[in-house]
Amino acid sequence: MAKAFASQGDMSEKKISFDQIGEGLYAFTAEGDPNTGVIIGDESVMIVEAQATPRLARKVIDCVRSVTDKPISHLVLTHYHAVRVLGASAYGAREIVTTDTTRAQVVERGQEDWDSEFARFPRLFQGHEEIPGLTWPTMTFSDRMTVYLGKRRVDLMHLGRAHTAGDAVIWVPDQEVMFTGDIVEYHSACYCGDGHFEEWGQTLDNIASFQPASIAPGRGDALVGTAKVTEAIENTRDFVESTYRPAQKIAARGGDLKEAWDAIRAACDPKFADYAIYEHCLPFNVARAFDEARGIETPRIWTAERDKEMWAALQG
Repeated sequence: MAKAFASQGDMSEKKISFDQIGEGLYAFTAEGDPNTGVIIGDESVMIVEAQATPRLARKVIDCVRSVTDKPISHLVLTHYHAVRVLGASAYGAREIVTTDTTRAQVVERGQEDWDSEFARFPRLFQGHEEIPGLTWPTMTFSDRMTVYLGKRRVDLMHLGRAHTAGDAVIWVPDQEVMFTGDIVEYHSACYCGDGHFEEWGQTLDNIASFQPASIAPGRGDALVGTAKVTEAIENTRDFVESTYRPAQKIAARGGDLKEAWDAIRAACDPKFADYAIYEHCLPFNVARAFDEARGIETPRIWTAERDKEMWAALQG
């Protein structure tokens, strides 16, 4: 029996957790669904990642209002993917911040990504009628910028390409806490369909060099304590390398995409098959890994049509 496309078969509600990971710092998580970070300053609140729809964003806002009544002034988006950004309108933030590269990717492929992810994640896009359109930043930065929420300093940085070309991380130095977006995951498959495999490991090293006391990852549980942080970083590294190395071998000997699929499954299934969204991510990961191994540096744009064609070719 053919597998349901992407996450079309996953319609069960996920349990929400709202965990404190530092003073005035929280991680909104939901059993492998996209996470959101909360940074409470002296005067206002910064949100990290918007969720897929205003309906989901309001669940985050409910959690925020359980701990503070300060206004939400900033929304930081670590990258351009629709499940992260299209709920932005619910927050009413005066500033929406991304890297320059992320904004350029919205221009280049934002609508295609929306159409693509809408078909992949029907549960996450319930209530999509409220989405007013693509989310556009009001501020962008290249490598680094600092925002002050009153006295609280928040550093926004691009530490290298990994999950996408424009990934941002958010560092709160007074608590040594980092919000990594999908560069780091915990017991959830990395989505690598727009990734940069050969640079991902160095970006993880750059994150590790901060020696975070806690991390809010892109998916999976909040990571509190250096042991958990290290475990997640190294587990993410293993996932990325276990995906890319077999693709390199197949590409080097002139093999095809289906051979890469078989080789990557052999390497990854024993270690990661029980991870959240593993089967969803795998075909997209294989396609991108094989492309990069063959010298295609810039990830090809995913469209709803390309998604289905690739899925059928690999799952058949």
